[in-house]
Amino acid sequence: MIDACIDGIGLAGPGLAGWAAARTILAGGAPYVPADMPRPVTDLLPPAERRRCGETARLALAIGVEALAPSGVAAADVPSVFTSSSGNGDVVHQICESLATAERDVSPTRFHNSVHNAPAGYWSIGTGARGPSTSLCAHESSFAAGLMEAAVQARCERTPVLLVAYDLPHPFPLSEVAPVAAPFGVALLVAPEASAATLARLRLALAAPGPETPMEDAALEALRVGNTAARALPLLAAIARGAAARLVTGYLDRALVLDVSR
Repeated sequence: MIDACIDGIGLAGPGLAGWAAARTILAGGAPYVPADMPRPVTDLLPPAERRRCGETARLALAIGVEALAPSGVAAADVPSVFTSSSGNGDVVHQICESLATAERDVSPTRFHNSVHNAPAGYWSIGTGARGPSTSLCAHESSFAAGLMEAAVQARCERTPVLLVAYDLPHPFPLSEVAPVAAPFGVALLVAPEASAATLARLRLALAAPGPETPMEDAALEALRVGNTAARALPLLAAIARGAAARLVTGYLDRALVLDVSR
């Protein structure tokens, strides 16, 4: 078992415009109304990099900044873990289209935006972060793998770690093999010990496969199963309610069990 704490949350999704606004909804105090997610806005990057930056990286940067804001932890000092089931599908689609032409010319900007750790690179450029950064992909288990990695790093290194999980819908035909129903991103500041900023305590453990914890609201449940980053929703709901909970999410051929408490 691994113990960790959550000291900050960043959130963006349809009808969930930031943690402050979404907290009441996830706690059951207001109805969930799906709506188009506004385009993520970030002023971290210089103008030239901002023009090159894709939507996936914009989402990752925006939620990362939100997660760090309440704690006052400097982004430049925090190790990071970025996790996504399939990265930037739009750019991969554009590259595949270019490779299908006679010229087969691939834009260097598109190429560097296509690599899986591009959002982590933009984060480093924008914040001046020079600490360790890990970029993960574990398909349907990408959020669980990222949370476990961040918690292990936080405990072993005795330092807060920023976890950023995100996925955006892909264009056809990539959408047929890697479906993402709606955009969603969540960032968590995972700390080794409780502090004045702590929102919840976690205990993580691996277990035999079992049913995942669903969301009670049907629309939120559809979002949870339709985006791997949205597997975080039951955890976010438990934190919003401020009540103890035991949650289960899939982790490759096993399950990740989360005991949540204040």
